[in-house]
Amino acid sequence: MTLKVIIFDFDGTIADTLDALVSITNDLSEEFGYKRANPDDIERLKNLSPRQIIKQSGISLFKLPGLLRKVKVRLNKEIELLTPISGISPVLIQLKNNGHLLGIITSNSKENVVIFLKANGLEEVFDFVYSGTTLFGKSKVINSFLSKEHLKPEDVIYVGDEARDIEAAKASWIKIVAVSWGFNSKELLTKHHPDFIIDAPKELIEVVENL
Repeated sequence: MTLKVIIFDFDGTIADTLDALVSITNDLSEEFGYKRANPDDIERLKNLSPRQIIKQSGISLFKLPGLLRKVKVRLNKEIELLTPISGISPVLIQLKNNGHLLGIITSNSKENVVIFLKANGLEEVFDFVYSGTTLFGKSKVINSFLSKEHLKPEDVIYVGDEARDIEAAKASWIKIVAVSWGFNSKELLTKHHPDFIIDAPKELIEVVENL
């Protein structure tokens, strides 16, 4: 087994933040002028790209940066009470014990991530947390990180729950493991042809060990 740098997305991949994010964005809908989402909407949105979601919501692109900032601030008040995805914590610990370097690249704030990791006893598992505030062009954030840390793409694996994670990893020439327990549906993830797709956290160990 070759030791790897494993980069994780945060929301939906490690942290079970979906319900909190839906609640927060619904609370902000009147202020920013878009439609509230009901449970049926959430299931439908899992099959859409971020651009399609934004278009259907009716929110102005000019208001989007302000919305994202407010969502992070509101999430900060709840993040300490949120929990990891079921089964992910022991997998992260085992990967760390196997000698891999683990990190997080997220559009969430670094402060929120650090609070969450400390609250759930995972702060020692991760070697880095890198926050890049972009909804589109996530590959630019990844490339910036790879350059900063002098990492070769062939030594890196990205783990994420959205189609845009797949697109970003491919654009950065790194392997991508898509997880079906997050925001985007397995059907949508499959259409974007990730290197691997897994349905349970424990499957990640076998994927990494065989690379």
